Amino acid sequence: MKHRIVVLGAGYAGACVAGTLARRLSPADAEITVVNAEPDFVQRLRLHQLAAGQDIAAPRLADVFAGTPVRLRVARVTAVDPERRLVTVADAEGGGDLGYDTLVHALGSHVADHGVPGVAEHAFDVASRPAALRLRSHLDRLARRPEGGKVLVVGDGLTGIETATEIAESRPGLSVTLLARRELGAALSEGARLHLRRACGRLGVTVVEHTAVEAVEAARALCADGTVLEADAIVWAAGFAVQPIAAASGLDVTETGRIVVDRTMRSVSHPDVYAVGDGAHAIGDNGRPLPMSCASAGFTGKQAAAAILSRLTGGGIPRVKLVYVGNHISLGRRDALVQPVDSAARPKSKFLGGGGAARIKAAILATALWATAHPTFGLPGRKRRLVAAAPDAWAPAHAPEAPTGTAAV
Repeated sequence: MKHRIVVLGAGYAGACVAGTLARRLSPADAEITVVNAEPDFVQRLRLHQLAAGQDIAAPRLADVFAGTPVRLRVARVTAVDPERRLVTVADAEGGGDLGYDTLVHALGSHVADHGVPGVAEHAFDVASRPAALRLRSHLDRLARRPEGGKVLVVGDGLTGIETATEIAESRPGLSVTLLARRELGAALSEGARLHLRRACGRLGVTVVEHTAVEAVEAARALCADGTVLEADAIVWAAGFAVQPIAAASGLDVTETGRIVVDRTMRSVSHPDVYAVGDGAHAIGDNGRPLPMSCASAGFTGKQAAAAILSRLTGGGIPRVKLVYVGNHISLGRRDALVQPVDSAARPKSKFLGGGGAARIKAAILATALWATAHPTFGLPGRKRRLVAAAPDAWAPAHAPEAPTGTAAV
């Protein structure tokens, strides 16, 4: 009987894991199924561009996995039963249950409303492709009005900054305001903060700092200090939250619902479950939890794939680096910031801004898209057979892995 591997989610992390395992494992011993709610790969890092009106590539997952043993199931995951090793999905045919022997949770994250009334009913976001397209259509309607319109972006993290500056540059007929709970760019170095302010000024983005939103209505945001900000479009970019499926399943999770994993990305409560990307509470090499990011998705995906492959086929588990080196922030198409951080995640004084940083960010996005669209490229072609009793295959999740350096699979 074949070993059943089910990967939930085909984002940056899920596609990496599925492609690696498909390339390395013998199809005579293992079958790999990827479950994804949409038929296309979503460039999560570029959804603010899609919302602003730009055309963003969305490769079909059927084409991405063509020529590999990966089976694609376009469906929405509704539940996971780790005791029975079952995943329940819903699709156009009604859905059903999928059994697994090894499960990879890569469902990512969605916008977090933080319990603020009115966000779900009245605010837009760029956390998914349908949401970005919904905002895009609304901005199109505003742009057709002679008087234009007001756009309020709530949230001064990377998503909020990129969304505000992208809309301002792509749609100069609209008035854009960026609302920050703290000082704008608080996580950046002093020089990078100055560059960010200048970019906002150049693009006409109005910045409101040290302000929190208490409620969102159809055409205005009510702030804690009594300020009322009117807007024709309120874009909520105040953080992300993980899907509640893991917590509901009985897996060991953090207070925020992220799956607690060991150094190999294996659940500490259920050793046949791995978690990668935004949904994993993974500790980096600096002793701190990895942030939700494309880079973290790549690192955790490589580590999980290496661990699964080694545990099923024998041999030591390679130790993939889990590092957080900094942030790359787009400020429209011709400007950006590259902010390195130290081992304690504090911003270094040196940063890169301007056109050079924009080209670096564009190269990172292009590389991430190409790598995801070619998930088996560059991997060894030799298929590995499963062993009858792979060392550490089903050992407790806290069992130490065999250190073999910092090589990736």
